Amino acid sequence: NIFLHHDNKQPIEKFYIEACDDGSNDVLSIDRVSTEMILTVRKDIPPHAVTRPICGIMGTIRLVAGTYLIVVTKKKKVGDLLGHAVWKAMDFDVISYKKTVLHLTDNQMQDNKAFLSMINSVLLTDGFYFATDYDLTHTLQRLANTSPEFQEMSLLERADQRFVWNGHLLREFMPQPELHRFAFPVVHGFIIMKSCCINGKIFDWNIISRRSCFRAGVRYYVRGIDSEGHAANFVETEQIVQYSGGKASFVQTRGSIPFYWSQRPNLKYKPKPQISKTIDHLDGFQRHFDSQIIIYGKQVILNLIDQKGSEKQLEQAFDKMVSSLGNGMVKYIAFDFHKECSRMRWHRLQILVDMVTEMQDEYGYFLVDVDGNVLVQQEGMFRSNCMDCLDRTNVIQSLLARRSLQSQLERLGVLHMGQRIEDQSDFEKIYKNGDPQLKSAHFPTPLTGKRTQWGLVMDGWNSMIRYYKNNFSDGFRQDSIDLFLGNYSIDEADMNTPLHETKDWKFLTLPIIMVVAFSMCIICLLMAGDTWTETLAYVLFWGTASFVTAGVIIFNGREFVDAPKLVQKEKMD
Repeated sequence: NIFLHHDNKQPIEKFYIEACDDGSNDVLSIDRVSTEMILTVRKDIPPHAVTRPICGIMGTIRLVAGTYLIVVTKKKKVGDLLGHAVWKAMDFDVISYKKTVLHLTDNQMQDNKAFLSMINSVLLTDGFYFATDYDLTHTLQRLANTSPEFQEMSLLERADQRFVWNGHLLREFMPQPELHRFAFPVVHGFIIMKSCCINGKIFDWNIISRRSCFRAGVRYYVRGIDSEGHAANFVETEQIVQYSGGKASFVQTRGSIPFYWSQRPNLKYKPKPQISKTIDHLDGFQRHFDSQIIIYGKQVILNLIDQKGSEKQLEQAFDKMVSSLGNGMVKYIAFDFHKECSRMRWHRLQILVDMVTEMQDEYGYFLVDVDGNVLVQQEGMFRSNCMDCLDRTNVIQSLLARRSLQSQLERLGVLHMGQRIEDQSDFEKIYKNGDPQLKSAHFPTPLTGKRTQWGLVMDGWNSMIRYYKNNFSDGFRQDSIDLFLGNYSIDEADMNTPLHETKDWKFLTLPIIMVVAFSMCIICLLMAGDTWTETLAYVLFWGTASFVTAGVIIFNGREFVDAPKLVQKEKMD
């Protein structure tokens, strides 16, 4: 339990944060004027301070109006991992250090309001998780291979920075180790923990998906890699099984195709991907896989994109780059998912599974017995990708995870020899409902080969939602992520922010002309003239006007979409 003491109406110039269940008398004091953070004691808390319970501190962020404190106000328990409670953050509060914004100009007030809405939009995104006494940022295998010194470090110091989504917010806490117990790393992704039963044996089945905060963003504005080799929307997914003191873990990764390419929205349903012709791809490509090999060992790339149409150039470039890399630790497998599984032929996924069976058996998984002895370690990694690393990647990762789970449950003594997971109907329901990799609308039941009418309806609805977001709201969403993660920092002294970009005249004029012309065309059809030739002339005129205007809008599509304003385009491409 943590209590926040403050009062906006009384002359209290400090926040006091008190941890009530650790037996300590220490209180974190934050000066609202100087922003200094120090440890004090309970007797220093003013008696008239307003007290409210909070669940933890996310960190602080500087906006136009000054510094803000971000706290978790509501949490929900997901489950227990190795005896440690794992929580999902459900609600947040963003509290200003300043008690008024009267020192701001009207423009600054508007900017501050916009930046606050960006921070809140990220906080409202589903999928923030934390633990107060366990390191969620590392896999079981990484934690098992650490030194005693590592074990003594605070959660903030030892966390894998790739997955600490509040890392930028905690920058003021990091230099002061004595403050670390008042804050904790927050991961973003998906965590599920289920207690399951097979053959009367109860075991825990957990999935932890950790989304990287390096090169994070919405799908069309963040593609490929950056100069450090960080792949866009990289996710590490770990499947953990616990039974009778033993535990097993299987890890997979996904991430954008790791060279320099872009696919900027332009009002078309599927913008054509563009591979950069001016940057040395191999340098960033090599940095990416060097880091992956250091962390995970051998790499098997499962490239699931189309080998024809607009995706073909990406597949060919990926294949060529792996060959140029010449690293025996990196294997490349291309599998045209849409071609192989067209017309509901889901059984053909077995072709890919058969191709990687030997490698998966060789790489294995992490396994620890009841006495804590490490029996085997995972020695390689399957890195899957499609274009968005969503639907196609989900299905393949689910199949590989299921195959690993079969072996793990046999080794742990849950499954009898010859038993198959697929035949355990109760567990199958939990697996399919709980695994986010199987909750794709496009592939609702990939392992059964059935596709429902509802699935088709949801396909269409999701496509409409995606199209709208891609073109008319993703710029704001990308700005929100960049601000939250510290890719864009606000300088209070800077009166002009990038939010004040003026739109070209075409942005307002052409859509109005198109709507008026189309409306007049409909009116002419409904209210016919004296002769059919007169009606036809009016319809042709207004119809042509609306058609030509629409063509001009689509031709200049990039000027009409909601593009990010905070981070320069060179950084995004």
